[in-house]
Amino acid sequence: MSLNVIVLAAGQGKRMHSDLPKVLHPLAGQSLLGRVIDTARSLEASKIVVVYGHGGDRVRKAFENDTTLAWAEQKEQLGTGHAVMQALPLVDKEAAVLVLYGDVPLIRAESLHKLVKASWGALAVMTAIAEDATGYGRIVRDASGRMLRIVEQKDATESERAIREWNTGFLAASAERLSNWLSRVRNENAQKEYYLTDIIGLAVADGIVVRTTQPAQVWEVEGVNSRRQLAELERIHQREVANALLEKGVTLADPARFDVRGVLECGRDVSIDVNCVFEGAVKLGDRVRIGPNCVLKNVTIEAGTEVNPFSLLEEATVGANCRIGPYARLRPGAVLSDEVHIGNFVEVKNSNVGSGSKANHLAYIGDSDVGSKANIGAGTITCNYDGVNKHRTIIEDEVFVGSNSTLVAPVRIAKGSYIGAGSIISKDTPPGQLTVARAKQVTIPAWKPPVKKKG
Repeated sequence: MSLNVIVLAAGQGKRMHSDLPKVLHPLAGQSLLGRVIDTARSLEASKIVVVYGHGGDRVRKAFENDTTLAWAEQKEQLGTGHAVMQALPLVDKEAAVLVLYGDVPLIRAESLHKLVKASWGALAVMTAIAEDATGYGRIVRDASGRMLRIVEQKDATESERAIREWNTGFLAASAERLSNWLSRVRNENAQKEYYLTDIIGLAVADGIVVRTTQPAQVWEVEGVNSRRQLAELERIHQREVANALLEKGVTLADPARFDVRGVLECGRDVSIDVNCVFEGAVKLGDRVRIGPNCVLKNVTIEAGTEVNPFSLLEEATVGANCRIGPYARLRPGAVLSDEVHIGNFVEVKNSNVGSGSKANHLAYIGDSDVGSKANIGAGTITCNYDGVNKHRTIIEDEVFVGSNSTLVAPVRIAKGSYIGAGSIISKDTPPGQLTVARAKQVTIPAWKPPVKKKG
């Protein structure tokens, strides 16, 4: 039997106090809904139907490039049962159906696999145990432990409110049975809503077995209704990522001060100091060391490289045994070969830097190709933009560029060239020669400094 997934994502999220639909708020760099959809895909679902409502246009637009999703609109917010009914016409008639929630982002695929398996020939509901289940629907069982129904907090009696087992909302059943039960649900409750949970009582009345499963961790089924809850789940997620890296041998100076907003892959003996952020896909080779307060986004770094404090690397590739920073910036398109030094307040953008080359202080290298063993002096900049178009600067092997030099592209600095400090180079240089391009120094003997006017 194929699996279809319905994701309920129509809630407004008033307690978020935000114009952004709740399910689009990010957790670890990805929207809540995006995380749930990715989990659904990991179950190899043949169809994923997203039920949207509040902020629907923005929700759909956020996934406009994903043509595999089906969308069902819930125009009126009449409860979870009503929401699932909007999706059922898009569901395969012979499929097993799993119901997920767009604001419960940390549910694990393993827990959902267990729930789906339990639904074969039955109705399966995921429950959890809490010391205080206030606010949740309670699981009502008979004396033998057989599940009878779910009662919502506002409809529960005093004894029912004392029950510690609560409904997570996740359930699975065949599309045929789910459709039949929902057609019989009524809104005779305090909220005047069509509760999805009412199908449990209908299943019991029909003689269908109701099975329950539980997640490995309670936080898997915790939802986001406020900024506080979002922040709490963020830290839980980051703690789990940190623990996984520690188990693989990565050194984290402080696992509580560490954020991965994507995928971080580490080799052996990698060391990461405090307050570092990793976004997108980041790959760190063996013995890479990341200093404190660094941000890396979509970066690959080869073995033995050290990134010193307060450096920002984005869409860059760094070779082995390089030294970056402190306070360095690698912008998109920066490609560094082995043993390159990019020092404090040096920026590299859309440039290739050859092995053994150095720019240790206060330099800008943009739209350039730098050969091997070149030295770029402090204060050097490549003038790559003429106001309309970008032009490239070619700096060949073993070039020495003196401090405070300006290289006006397009220009080629030939192999072994020396550029005198303070030069403005706008023409190609000959190989192995010293080129100096600066105005003649002049002293004005009669010059006097200005005097401030009185009054």
